[in-house]
Formats: sequence, C-alpha cells, structure tokens
Amino acid sequence: MEKIFKIGNSEFHLDQSKAEEAFAAKKVINGRETMAFNLLPLKYQWAYELYRLMKANHWEPEDIQMQKDVEQWRSDQITENERWIIMMGIGYFSAAEGIVGDNILHVVRELVTAPELKLVLGRHAHEENIHADSLLYMISSLGINPHECEAMFEQIPTIVKKNAFVTRHTLPLRGDVDMTLLANKQALAKNIFVFGQCMEGTQFYGLFGMVLSLYRQNKFPGIGQMFRYTLRDESNHIELCRNLFMDLIEENQDIWTAEFREDLVNTMREAVSTEKEFIRDCLPVNAVGLSAEEFERYIDYIADRRLQGCGLPPMNPGVTNPLPWLAEMMDIRKEQNFFEGKVTDYQKASSLIISSDDDL
Repeated sequence: MEKIFKIGNSEFHLDQSKAEEAFAAKKVINGRETMAFNLLPLKYQWAYELYRLMKANHWEPEDIQMQKDVEQWRSDQITENERWIIMMGIGYFSAAEGIVGDNILHVVRELVTAPELKLVLGRHAHEENIHADSLLYMISSLGINPHECEAMFEQIPTIVKKNAFVTRHTLPLRGDVDMTLLANKQALAKNIFVFGQCMEGTQFYGLFGMVLSLYRQNKFPGIGQMFRYTLRDESNHIELCRNLFMDLIEENQDIWTAEFREDLVNTMREAVSTEKEFIRDCLPVNAVGLSAEEFERYIDYIADRRLQGCGLPPMNPGVTNPLPWLAEMMDIRKEQNFFEGKVTDYQKASSLIISSDDDL
C-alpha cells in the first residue's frame, strides 16, 4: 500500500510494504544492516521498557556521603577481617566492572543488529562506567593506595582465575565475525550467558552479600549504599542478558543442541567452583557473623536460579537460601517478576534515604 503526501507542488510517496519488510528484518543477529538508528516500530518491546527503567535508576557516586565510612576506616571500630572484605571488594570490582562494560560495548553491541537492542546495551555499558567510577570514589575517599587495588586484581590467584574465566569467552568474538556460522552463534550465546548469568548474576553475589552484611551492621554505610544501587543495576543487567539470550535462541534454534545445553550447565558449574574458592579468600576466617560455608551454599542457590531462568536444569535441586535476610536486601525476588515494578521504584539515589534496618 502506498501513501502519498502532497505538500505544495511536491509529492512524497511512502511504500508501507517496504517499511513492513524492514520491520520483519529486525533480528537479534544477522538482521537488516543499516546505519539508520530507527527504533520504531519496536520489535523487542522488553528492551525499550528495560532501557527506560535503567534510566530511571540513574545514580551518581558523589550523591552518597562517605564521611562515616572514612571515620570508621581510620578508627579501631573495624576489625582486620572486615577491612579485608572491603579491600577484596574494591580490588575485584574496580576492574571487573570494566571487563563487563568492555564486553557489552565491543562484543555484544557490535554483533546484535536491532537498534533497540543496541540502545539498551549502550545504557548497560554506561552503567558499568558508573560502577567503575563508584569504586574510584571509594578508593579516593578512604585513602587506599590505588596500586594496592591493581596488585590485588593482578596477583591474588582466585581473582586472576575469575578474570580468566570470563575473558576467554570474549576475546574470540572481537573483530570480523561471521555470525551465520553455528559455532559463532553458539559462542555469542555462551558469551551472553557467561557475562549475564555466571559473572554478574552469580560471581558478583558473594562479595555483594559480604559488603551488605557489614552495611546491615551499620558499618560502611556509604559503600553499602553504593553496593545496593549497583546491585539494582545488576538485576537489570541479568534480565537484559537473559532476555537477549532467550530471543537469540528463539530466532536461531540450531544453537539449542543437547551438547550446547550441557556445556552451559558445566560452564556455570565452573563459575560456581571458582566463586567458592574466591569466597574462601574473602572469608579466610568467619567474620561479619557469617561463615564461608553459608555463602557457598548461597552461591549454589543463586546459580540454580540463573540456570532455571534460561531454561536449564538446576545443579542442586531443592537447595534453599541459607541467608534469607539477603533475599530482601538484595531484592532477588524482584528479578523474577521484574517488569511488575513501577518506574517510581527506581529513583535517583540522592532521593532515597535509608534510615534503619527496618527500612530494608
């Protein structure tokens, strides 16, 4: 069907069928190639809705007061075990957030073709910059030697191992990649699964829990608040990657072989094993009223949620959450029914005030 617009002596002819063909050609990968960033009409409605939620959740590190954290860091109120948890958190996340953002920007966003997917992935990468900036803000506020943080990331074996686990799934996908080949399609699907469900969705949660345990005891309130806002962002990222993964599989069913599904479960198993070793380094002795064993079982619980969310079988059927208080503080339940939330639930950090544990 053709529509004609007459403006003065000029006529403009618009062919609706061509527009409909362009819409039908929108795909996660191997879609219509164009330099035009035409979002409408939207094909992946979830991506645009999530982009808007992520915008509404925007925060800046400088909005958060660090005076109490500095006072505690310089005092004898904090044990060496608690200092070590903060050092491990800052040492790991100060570089890990950048690895995630780099992969989203230079691998995933480069390979997907639908504009609305590129839009939300761009926002994801931007939020990783904010997280990296928040770690810099923590380091400078506490007066920690930044070279120590770099050394921790480069020299602590379990951090090096976590880093190697994710980077081996990103390097082969850089550059000119033929996404019509099954092997490359599976590599991209696995990359999205590794970064979204294994790294951000599981391996980040051990330290999140430890830092929030301190926060729950009124220790390091500024750092704890930044970790809470970071965690809300991570919930968005997990959902983004899960939806992207599921749509990619739906459009490319040749990816979803029995061997591929088994490989994903084994990859999560490796992620969990690596994370448990890291937890032992963070909690070499029991601290903050918690034990390494409890966090290890918590990671089993989280990992199974991630697997089931992607249509994969759990590794530990029936495992329960050993730290129920974290379910509310980490807002885990919201992840499953994410889009039932309202935009007003995701306000700027500076407009939120958390006055006591009763508010969590």
